[in-house]
Amino acid sequence: MSVIGAFRLTALTAAVAAAMSANVSAAEDNIEHIEVNHIRQPFRGDVPLNAQPQSVEVLSLERLNDAGITSFMDALDMSAAVSRQNNFGGVWDSFAVRGFIGDENVPSGYLVNGYNAGRGFGGTRDTSNIESIEVMKGPGSALYGRSEPGGTINIITKKPQFAPQGYLQLSAGRWDNYRVEGDVTGALSDSVAARINGAYEDKGSFRTPIASKKTVLTPSLLWLLNEQTRVSYELEYVDQEAPFDRGIVAIDGDPEALPVTRFLGEESDGANEIDVLGHQLSIEHDFGDWSLLGGIAYRDTSLKGFSSDPELVHGRQLLFTDGETLSRQHSYRDFSATDLSGRVELSGSFELASLQHHLLLGIDGYHFDFDKYWLRYRPSAGDNSYSINVFTPEYGQQAPEMALLNDQTETQDSYGIYLQDQLDLSEQWKMLLGGRFDSFEQQIDKHNTQTTSKQKQNVFSPRAGLVYQWRPQVSFYGSYAEGFRSNTGADYQGVAFEPEESKSYEIGTKFEFDVISGSIALFKAEKSNVLTADPVNSGYSAALGKAESDGVEVELTAFISEATQLWLSYAYTDAHTANDVINADWGVNIPSGSRLINIPKHSGSLTLKHYTSLFGKETNFGGSVKYVGERLGETIDPDYVLPDYTLVNLFANYAINAQLSLQLNVTNLFDETYYPSSYSAIWTMPGEPRSYKVSVKYSF
Repeated sequence: MSVIGAFRLTALTAAVAAAMSANVSAAEDNIEHIEVNHIRQPFRGDVPLNAQPQSVEVLSLERLNDAGITSFMDALDMSAAVSRQNNFGGVWDSFAVRGFIGDENVPSGYLVNGYNAGRGFGGTRDTSNIESIEVMKGPGSALYGRSEPGGTINIITKKPQFAPQGYLQLSAGRWDNYRVEGDVTGALSDSVAARINGAYEDKGSFRTPIASKKTVLTPSLLWLLNEQTRVSYELEYVDQEAPFDRGIVAIDGDPEALPVTRFLGEESDGANEIDVLGHQLSIEHDFGDWSLLGGIAYRDTSLKGFSSDPELVHGRQLLFTDGETLSRQHSYRDFSATDLSGRVELSGSFELASLQHHLLLGIDGYHFDFDKYWLRYRPSAGDNSYSINVFTPEYGQQAPEMALLNDQTETQDSYGIYLQDQLDLSEQWKMLLGGRFDSFEQQIDKHNTQTTSKQKQNVFSPRAGLVYQWRPQVSFYGSYAEGFRSNTGADYQGVAFEPEESKSYEIGTKFEFDVISGSIALFKAEKSNVLTADPVNSGYSAALGKAESDGVEVELTAFISEATQLWLSYAYTDAHTANDVINADWGVNIPSGSRLINIPKHSGSLTLKHYTSLFGKETNFGGSVKYVGERLGETIDPDYVLPDYTLVNLFANYAINAQLSLQLNVTNLFDETYYPSSYSAIWTMPGEPRSYKVSVKYSF
């Protein structure tokens, strides 16, 4: 981040904080309190989520707080439809929805208030400004555009409120984990409200000497120009330090041969520096039964740092010769990206030919720049000059000289127009028809080889759905959509990847009664030009071909008594290749029907929460059980399978008084050894042993 950018951020934060402090008392006395419950979300129109032919799971702030969750990926663990993927040494978030991930060598895409935020290198996302997370499953790419057929994740952030409120929370936990988190909001005038929330975290790890630090600050403003017009602005600032950690090595295919605490990198590499500066500006105007929503978002992200990684290729890896000497690479990465996107959307309802229409019309586009500079030392066959013994590691080795591996700039420009109409055919039947046209251009300039790769694609993606409202509390639906998603980057030869194209189908039911609500969905999706990790040329991807995913999901929320609530999430996912692939570089045949990496067939979670009182004070407590089935751990080795695991977590909240509360969280109660994700047998990430955290929260 530039000095000017940092100065502007500091000045803005100080100004907003001072203005809020000076005006809260006056605002409380002189204006009517306004609570901002909802700001219209893009791609939504005037049709509520529960009336659309799509399964949507909402992870609420209450559930995140109960579980003591502070990271985005930990929050997504609550959804059985989402599975963890390779997190690139712990420096970004990566996940699959319904078995499909984009490219393992870039972070997973997701939305923040409808704007793309996953592109680039923003590190592991914090939850301090998250109000809720929507897991919008299934065939929606024709509307959202450029998303995976398995689904789209949308984060809804906390909005400024006119009524003054806030909190300060201090937490301490095992592995020298310390965190302070705060949030304050209130009125600056009778038409302007502001909010500042953020966190500072100093976190150790069970993997000595791994430690990380993070500062997050997200101020926002809301301006009510009049009763019909609202303007909102949000800023995102992140300064994160995260060491690069590839995890443990599986000896002869056994990940439990080494302790989960074993670090096989070099402490002298230091932490990777991650910086984020983002802006979102939106305006919403209502006129009659119609609404106009427009906005622009800009995000500048960067990742810089060193790493010492195990060499993947068998011919270069001494571990496959003597069973104890691990050959390592040494790398320096300087990645940066800027992402500019905008949108204008019109939505409303009207009657035509005796039918009620709910129309949604929009145009959007983005410009994405990705600069990649990478130096690397790679051992040759038999070279042990930068190796380490996996059983008795000795650290502090002299780093070898590195050579230029990659120096390239990638530019993407994309524009889209989308139209959707949901028709009320009768009181019970509703039909959805929609489509999206995308124009996509990509150019990759490899400066080290003086080569350029270009491509241009024009794609139309249709969408259709049907809803039958059998009873006021029960509906049935079916939907179909085609999708399109650009693939970032190029293969080892510098050839840009063709975009992914997909088809997806879904049928299901939604129900909502007084004490129980939920959904059941059956899905099937297929896509082409699927990317996977290239195990010969680490850090690169390779085209796998076609893949399919089908399965069933169950979501349930219920009060099993007046004081006890239950949440259930279960998914059966069969994700596999749909064609034979023979890769000359790998020399390996991947037959049709092979499982996709890191995707469990069975996964689920169950959470119980009980409300009571203790010594006359409000108290709640509960626990959760999460099960993840066995998963393929390496794309080209069907015999390397990560074992299934079950985690039990507990939580308790005790209100000392109206302002002060105490919270205890225990994770992995039974201290189970587990491995949430893998890239290969020698890049396998272990899970955290039993841990605990105590938090004190002061609300005002």
